[in-house]
Amino acid sequence: MIQVSHLTKRYGSQTAVEDLNFTVEKGAVYGFLGPNGAGKTTTMNILTGCLAATEGQVTIGGYDIFEQPLQAKGLVGYLPEQPPLYMGMTPREYLSFVARAKGVPIRKLDDQLDYVMGVAGVEQVADRLIRNLSKGYRQRVGIAQALLGEPQVIILDEPTVGLDPLQIVEIRQLIRSLGRERTVILSTHILSEVQTVCDRVLMIHKGRLVASGTPEELERQFAGKVTYRLTVKAGPREAREAVEPVPGVTEVTARQGEGDRAELTVSASDTGPDMDERLSFALSDKRIPVLRLEREQASLEDVFLALAQSDPGPAGGGEKKARRIRRGKEERS
Repeated sequence: MIQVSHLTKRYGSQTAVEDLNFTVEKGAVYGFLGPNGAGKTTTMNILTGCLAATEGQVTIGGYDIFEQPLQAKGLVGYLPEQPPLYMGMTPREYLSFVARAKGVPIRKLDDQLDYVMGVAGVEQVADRLIRNLSKGYRQRVGIAQALLGEPQVIILDEPTVGLDPLQIVEIRQLIRSLGRERTVILSTHILSEVQTVCDRVLMIHKGRLVASGTPEELERQFAGKVTYRLTVKAGPREAREAVEPVPGVTEVTARQGEGDRAELTVSASDTGPDMDERLSFALSDKRIPVLRLEREQASLEDVFLALAQSDPGPAGGGEKKARRIRRGKEERS
């Protein structure tokens, strides 16, 4: 649906986005993740045609955003971080104005308004002044305007910033529902939002793509190893000798727990889900009861912090750097 190739944006001597390359497939929610100043908003503005690029190409639905801007922009609905609302209008008046500006035919206007207000959940406040609405409802009005014109791609820039917890949950549910019918790109630096809402993640740092995949893939890719913590009914030496031969186990420490229990910490290079079973079976074969088994693996937050603290280096170097960080974590542990 969207193809970004060698995208670069410079402001004088300052480079905001450098040689950015990624593809967005149709029908999924993509999280565009990065720390503040990573280049997310600049990239969003280029994708929506609000900002020219210094170099590179962006195509949306096969249309070049720079060479065929009307066709490309017609496929995109955009909600900036600050929704462009007119406070003296009602949602109905504002959305009618935006629809006409987008070229929605008069014969379709009422149907479009009813549809977007229904999807965004603003029918009950449609005739109240926008200035009197809560921030959550204002965000909903902003999302409704992004839906006008039946775009195939919805781009949302930090849509939950400044909302209360209930409003955040409601907006996230709305984004998930939009992703069932459209391609959604969600720019955010909130990790819980990515894990809750997004099917895939594009992670950028200092204007470069450093990782991409599903949240689960990124966690597995950069986790390096998994740690298991077990409480068993046996002596430390007996318990350690039972699990050390298990394939994939790289290190075992054991200490005396309360009474006749031992506390085990097991590091494993195999991150597959059957490692839990291997450990349990190995202890069971020795007739050692397992009282507790917990699995700890790098979270998306760990991946994000490792990548965000790295130096992307030359084009495409972010993932190489992240792998070096991962290896270093293994060596230190």
